[in-house]
Amino acid sequence: MGTMVSVLLSLLLLLGPAVPQETQAGSYRLSFLYTGVSRPTDSLPSFQATAYLNDQVFFHYDNKSRKAIPLDPWSQMEGIEDWEKESELQQARESIFMETLQDIMDYYKDREGSHTFQGRFGCELLNNKSSGAFWKYAYDGQNFIEFNREIPGWVPQDPAALNTKRKWEAEEVYVQRAKAYLEEECPAMLRRYLQYGKAFLDRQDPPSMSITRTPGEDTIKCWASDFYPQDIDLHWIQGGNTVETEVRGDLLPSGNGTYLSWVSLTVSPWRTKNTVFCRIVHSSLDQPLTGL
Repeated sequence: MGTMVSVLLSLLLLLGPAVPQETQAGSYRLSFLYTGVSRPTDSLPSFQATAYLNDQVFFHYDNKSRKAIPLDPWSQMEGIEDWEKESELQQARESIFMETLQDIMDYYKDREGSHTFQGRFGCELLNNKSSGAFWKYAYDGQNFIEFNREIPGWVPQDPAALNTKRKWEAEEVYVQRAKAYLEEECPAMLRRYLQYGKAFLDRQDPPSMSITRTPGEDTIKCWASDFYPQDIDLHWIQGGNTVETEVRGDLLPSGNGTYLSWVSLTVSPWRTKNTVFCRIVHSSLDQPLTGL
């Protein structure tokens, strides 16, 4: 058991999961998301891991390729990471992660069902100083276990997690190493990655605007495309005021590191006589974009 836990924590000290989200100016995040499923499909591998720098995918690994594959522009940055070593670590991490999923299914005596185990952790820097970290797991969409740096220790949030806690805390050194990862090692890794990719994360890509109307429908849409960072404000203006009845679309990735979003408006006879404009505000723009 000691060997298994040692491998688990040594890998988690180097790798981990997290969900990308908006960062404020001067802040950066290194985060990881791991997912294991008991019933994989052609489109959903049994295990996959994705690393992020802020909201941008850094590398991806799954049990089919068994390689940590960096995405552009990181794949073009020589020396940012030893990808062969990273792949080996992910392969070992896959084994431990899926073993934990099976342990949970054994606890609930359900090896035949369809189940999902997810883990995520990471750290943040604000003005080059550590400003936060997290490390948590979920089983079938419910909180399972989380690391608390203040205790320090693993806090079970599911009955089966008591067994996981005992395994992961078999020796005190494992807990201290987990704490050291969140507070020291992860921020150090993030600082190193920023030496290569800070300019890419700090870039400002201005949005382009387009306005569409579907034939036969009484709505018009204003699109903002190809912008970065993701924080944006777009709305319809009439008579100098924001129109309150507009419908906003989701913020969506464009697939090239930028985002797109939209806002729609129902066109009534009253509005056709009172001109409406779309207005887009973004940090990359000196002046808002306005279009009809």
